[in-house]
Amino acid sequence: MTRRGAQAVPDLVARAREGDPAAVARLITLVEDASPLLREVMSALRGTAGRAHVLGITGAPGVGKSTSTSALVTAMRRAGKRVGVLAIDPSSPFSGGALLGDRVRMGDHALDREVFIRSMGARGHLGGLAWSTPHAVRVLDAAGCDVVIVETVGVGQSEVEVAGLADTTLVLLAPGMGDGIQAAKAGILEIGDVYAVNKSDREGADRTRRELRTMLGMAERRDDAWRPPVLQTVASTGEGIDRLLEELDRHAAWLAESGELARRRTLRARGEVEAVALAALRARWGSAGSGADLDALAARVATGDLDPYAAADELLEGLPGGD
Repeated sequence: MTRRGAQAVPDLVARAREGDPAAVARLITLVEDASPLLREVMSALRGTAGRAHVLGITGAPGVGKSTSTSALVTAMRRAGKRVGVLAIDPSSPFSGGALLGDRVRMGDHALDREVFIRSMGARGHLGGLAWSTPHAVRVLDAAGCDVVIVETVGVGQSEVEVAGLADTTLVLLAPGMGDGIQAAKAGILEIGDVYAVNKSDREGADRTRRELRTMLGMAERRDDAWRPPVLQTVASTGEGIDRLLEELDRHAAWLAESGELARRRTLRARGEVEAVALAALRARWGSAGSGADLDALAARVATGDLDPYAAADELLEGLPGGD
């Protein structure tokens, strides 16, 4: 990377902190591309993290995640909040980039300079999130966003990963989609802080809400634990969105008062550190992971001459810095 590129980072960060959309977009591109400048970018952003409330929105395909996100952004803007949206889309099998569906559906906010919307490709990551999402959240946090919304790709059971990234996790369901069964299968009874039965103008909405409340009521919780509310919304018309925002704000206040916010953010930071460390280990791995040494060890394991753990130890000892 040229010296000129390195000199551009402080300027980009300074402009991003002032809310410059072009600078924010450039920094997130550096994140997605795993640029050599990424280490410098993260260092420059140090001290700006933790100001934005991170809201994760998840749910099975077809429950109206994008419409609900757009409606919530509208309500947040009425409250004077600057909002960042990371819409994790399915990835193109050709370019690896996002298919941009969510960005198209949230076009009503495209001209609002206090709303930053970015589609990011999941790139095959099974957790419903792009690997670079935590870094992108840091960029939007530094850009002065009061709320950063992370909307996951609709991949069903693996979407539970969003709970590890968000301060508050909103789980959306819809009537007539077998969501009661899906809720139990996907483990979303454990990850949701607020639940909303969207498209509640459809038949079966009341039943879906009752079933979900019953299942949540059966979960074991401490006396001082948060009790997730179950609301009904029609995001396409805005019905129930203001009440939903009130519950999200109530949860944010509870997080701060109970100390749970600090605990969740520490766990999130731990995940980021682990991810960076693993990436560095993969870089050190280099050709060892596909070279003759690994093939020879694999052959010895296959014949029973060596066990997998001993083979792994021997392989790691041969890595740079592994002695």
